[in-house]
Amino acid sequence: MQSKLLPMLASLADAPLEDPQLVYEPKYDGIRAIAEVSPGGSVHLWSRLGNEKTSQFPEITGVLAKWAARLHSPVVLDGEIVALDERGNPAGFQQLQGRVHSSVPPRGTGTSGPRTAFILFDLLQQGRHDLRERPLVERRRALERLFARTKPGVLRLSDVVAGDGRALFRRALDEGWEGLIAKRADSRYHAGKRTHDWRKLKIVHEQEFVVGGWTEPRQSRSFFGALLLGVYDGPRLVYAGHTGTGFNERELAKLMALLRPIEINESPFAERPRTNERPHWVKPQLVVQVKFTEWTADGSLRHPVYLGLRDDKKAANVRREDARPASRVPASSHHAERITAKPGHRAADIQTLVEMFNAFEDARRDGVVELEGGARLNVTNLHKVFWPKQKFTKGDLFRYYARVAPVLLPVIADRPLVMKRFPNGIAAKPFYQHRAPEVPPGVRMEMVAAAEQRPQIVGGSLTTLMYTTQLAAISQDPWFSRVGTPYFADHAAFDLDPAPGVPFARVLEIALAIREELDALGAEGVPKTSGSDGLHVYVRLPPETGYETGLIFCQIIATVVANKHPKLATIERSIAARGKRVYVDYLQNILGKTLASAYSVRASDYAGVSMPLTWREVEDGIEREDFTIRTAPSRIESVGDLWETLRTSKPVDLARVSRYAGRVGGEQPARQRRK
Repeated sequence: MQSKLLPMLASLADAPLEDPQLVYEPKYDGIRAIAEVSPGGSVHLWSRLGNEKTSQFPEITGVLAKWAARLHSPVVLDGEIVALDERGNPAGFQQLQGRVHSSVPPRGTGTSGPRTAFILFDLLQQGRHDLRERPLVERRRALERLFARTKPGVLRLSDVVAGDGRALFRRALDEGWEGLIAKRADSRYHAGKRTHDWRKLKIVHEQEFVVGGWTEPRQSRSFFGALLLGVYDGPRLVYAGHTGTGFNERELAKLMALLRPIEINESPFAERPRTNERPHWVKPQLVVQVKFTEWTADGSLRHPVYLGLRDDKKAANVRREDARPASRVPASSHHAERITAKPGHRAADIQTLVEMFNAFEDARRDGVVELEGGARLNVTNLHKVFWPKQKFTKGDLFRYYARVAPVLLPVIADRPLVMKRFPNGIAAKPFYQHRAPEVPPGVRMEMVAAAEQRPQIVGGSLTTLMYTTQLAAISQDPWFSRVGTPYFADHAAFDLDPAPGVPFARVLEIALAIREELDALGAEGVPKTSGSDGLHVYVRLPPETGYETGLIFCQIIATVVANKHPKLATIERSIAARGKRVYVDYLQNILGKTLASAYSVRASDYAGVSMPLTWREVEDGIEREDFTIRTAPSRIESVGDLWETLRTSKPVDLARVSRYAGRVGGEQPARQRRK
């Protein structure tokens, strides 16, 4: 696919619902596609990553080819391939899964998958005329003229309104859409770029749920790990999922005091749910308010976050509310208040801290902040520019880490930290610090066993996080093991490092190749951007797994991926030998080595953040520059703590790895002989 055909992408950012400079469209939940259509009936469909989809959707290709008979010159169209429900309305992406790898169009009500449609919203080229430099409204008018005589069916134009999106937003709420897209009416088409000219307005759902139990806590978590939630369907309590986020220490204790007296021996759910940790059951009496992004096809909540207890609702009256989500993400000025606070970090306290950082920076003076347990910390030079290109300051770094502390601190809790310090910003030379100096009260320091006993700072508290930020440690770089069990890694990681000039889309391809091998093992990988050039894929290890075992596991997978995709991936350590490929680095899985943690800021020129992703996002394609010190808090607020997936995933079965290694090892010589 030529670079000029890469689709323009929308940023996840707020926008007013009334603005004469904006036009509003539904956010269709399907597969983004660029269509090249010629008068002779030649049709090509391309995904946003440049993969050809023509054969996978022959019914769309066929209709486009028939429609092309009326063309006098070739056109390039931009739109979304969506599944259709029984009424012919666009359905969710999950309904499209059966069609993604199928080239057989559905017939009637057969089993080959749902019907599809191609919803068009932009015209990029018409004949010899490249329309991308023309305003959106002009391109839209040309698109409407082009389809003026086409009745809506497989080919449709997107709904669009100008200037006032309130009615469309109410419709989105009523019909359970994923959200809206707000576009500047005068925006040019920036192929392959994600800009604020197009903005995604996500809808956040809320409703009440009945608590049917809780699970045992993990590691340093207090009281319980997650609440088990349900809704009533007639007399049956139907399991809806679990939530382990949204609690501070006080709320955990409060809920535990209410749960213990109503504990029972049998599950109250109509079908006993499977849980990652040992469950405890309760009488279905407590009602809680939960926000989430959507219902999945199997009736589970996606990204649920606990908001609070409801004492004004009877449990027996709690039903699933399919089409009436309660709110959307508001403007970004108070994101810190809405990020869920973990133990000891109330949202109001975090907002107060952010406001103090603002005051110190605006006044260009140093100051003292009071943190948990009465700890006091001197903060200095908040006005100093750390990222020259964007003019982001040390104060921006402080504010970011304060805002995301609730989701970051569990990632680095109880783990020794290696500090890479940038006291004069990213343009100056940094230095590494392993040993901890004398630290102020409230900052955790432990003697850590490694090649030698040495004192190291250990993550997990807001005070410690603010202290390392004061020392200009831009990223948070924890060990894979905890201070109490330093020789046992909790997880293993693949570090995907592209050679200079290799597009990020190639990195995403290799991540998907790793997932394919993990799937063969029944293992779950969790991806995140590195915050710099590459991407990381983490896999949870069984308890008491040594570092060497994790390294060998990653080496096996990395070797298979490099052998299957020799033109795209390599495990060559020599930079000269890598060529224009993605280096699959498994050597980070060594005692004492570190990778930047999830939600960590990086010293990249765009002030990137190491952001957890869904595999759907990896498949659809994202840009690493989407996640920065400025955009990450609103992203976390929108999707919740995606890194919790790693903590709750099933550990890899290492016995299966041995059999897998033997199988692929036996295949490899034959493959090499064929070459």
